[in-house]
Amino acid sequence: MRIASAFVAGGLVLGAAACGEAPEDDNNAGTGGKKYSACMVTDVGGIDDKSFNTSAWKGLQEAKKENDNIDIKYVASKAEADYEVNLTGYVNQKCDFILAVGGLMGDATGKIAKANPNQQFAIVDAKLPETNVYPMQFDTAQAAFQAGYLAAGMSKTGKVGTYGGLPIPPVTIFMDGYADGVAYYNKAKGKNVQVLGWDKATQKGSFTNDFQKQDEGKKVSDALVAQGADIIMPVAGGAGLGTTSAAKASGGKYSVIWVDVDGCESTPDCSALLTTVVKNIPDAVKEAVLKAAGGEKLQATPGFVGNLANNGVSIAPYHEFDSKVPAELKAEVEKIKADIAAGTITVTSKAQPTK
Repeated sequence: MRIASAFVAGGLVLGAAACGEAPEDDNNAGTGGKKYSACMVTDVGGIDDKSFNTSAWKGLQEAKKENDNIDIKYVASKAEADYEVNLTGYVNQKCDFILAVGGLMGDATGKIAKANPNQQFAIVDAKLPETNVYPMQFDTAQAAFQAGYLAAGMSKTGKVGTYGGLPIPPVTIFMDGYADGVAYYNKAKGKNVQVLGWDKATQKGSFTNDFQKQDEGKKVSDALVAQGADIIMPVAGGAGLGTTSAAKASGGKYSVIWVDVDGCESTPDCSALLTTVVKNIPDAVKEAVLKAAGGEKLQATPGFVGNLANNGVSIAPYHEFDSKVPAELKAEVEKIKADIAAGTITVTSKAQPTK
């Protein structure tokens, strides 16, 4: 899911690097003609977004640790108009591997890749027609299904909620899986836990129409809480911090399920977080770069689709809720993971990645 601004955490604004200019060579970049250069263009959230960009950069750093012949660098995009400029800058610098972070970079990446058919590109959260763009996609509906089941099992009010930033596939895929997990719980337990904020059948629900304004996130979740929801999953980037901080301040009235990166590592509100639906971007990026640097041709089809079976998606530890989640419920959530991975339970969403 795309984060549309610098991420605010713990009162500190973590700003983006300089952008819109030619990519710079100083971000851990080395010299020497024999080095394999892996170059990353961030989405507008910047390198410190604690989500997509941070995760992808971590993957490049891990690849460099494993193979010191790899040089890595990044340039941050301040606006969507920077995407083509930054991608082209790296083509001109003759980077061996150019990574675009986030599905909203799809159009720009496709255009530049088509114009440079011999250049290896990769992209997170999109699949493009160009065969020189390696896609890394994530079936987060599978892990969100676990989260929905968990939420239903932990709810005291019998109502749980979710909302998104925008009604786009990288967002609604979480909401679909979450709703189906609640429905699965209801069927298994003979219960009637309600999902507020999203109707999978109609694909209609609650949205902030923004990925950065915390007051908008708080406003939407306040409405869900007023309707009785005691567990909420925001899929709205930084806007979701409005919900986590309010949940923390509520003194336990309601709790939150975070998405993308373990919220206990990426937000200041761990005490309010039941778990996180995690997208394992670092490992996917690391593997792709190591393969390419080793001379392997990256196949655009099928590319990489992260799921529960290959650890591409997961739910994070319960952290401060660990003692509050009943052992039986924990076991059921783990059993669901095994069943989804084995194909015994099929999770579907219109927004699932295409192969």
